[in-house]
Amino acid sequence: MNPVRAILIDDHELLLRGLSLIFQTLDEVDIVATSTDGSTALALANEHRADVVITDAAMPGTDGLAVVNACTPHVPVLVLTTFDDHALVSSLVSAGASGYILKDVAPEELARAVVAAAHGGLALDPRVARHAYQPSTSTLAVLTRTERAVAEHVAVGRTNSEIAAALYLAEGTVKNHVSALLRKLSCRNRTALALRLSKALGK
Repeated sequence: MNPVRAILIDDHELLLRGLSLIFQTLDEVDIVATSTDGSTALALANEHRADVVITDAAMPGTDGLAVVNACTPHVPVLVLTTFDDHALVSSLVSAGASGYILKDVAPEELARAVVAAAHGGLALDPRVARHAYQPSTSTLAVLTRTERAVAEHVAVGRTNSEIAAALYLAEGTVKNHVSALLRKLSCRNRTALALRLSKALGK
């Protein structure tokens, strides 16, 4: 499998260089461009045909939330930051971020998160995931048996093709079930849906 093509954004030049060096050790990810300015994210992603944008959350001017708003739904955005801010996590996920990872994760976990985000999955640090939504016993009550089965896979960040293979369903059928889940659970995007289901299912 070809490495994921990624744009890396951080307003601190030293951290940007350090992160770039870490990514150089990961075969799964190819950093095709870097920037200290979040406003360049979408242009760089288009120019370099990137699969994902990796950005810091707190930056002057164009911050992580602005990057998510600019790039979604054109290219997935993974937020990589030192901030364990529960309100920030919720706002980023609601805006359409494909994940939120703390910078002290192991390189292997970082690689998995980037690949998951690039392929439409969910990448969320477990240390902040539990704060994104409060559990609700009624969340699953409105789902059909098949929707519940699909929900189990969505909750752990699997893509439609992976769910289709696991449940022996057509990918289009899975897509329809995911759309139904989004509607029934009033979630704006797949990341928000996965977070809510993860909490409800105790994943």
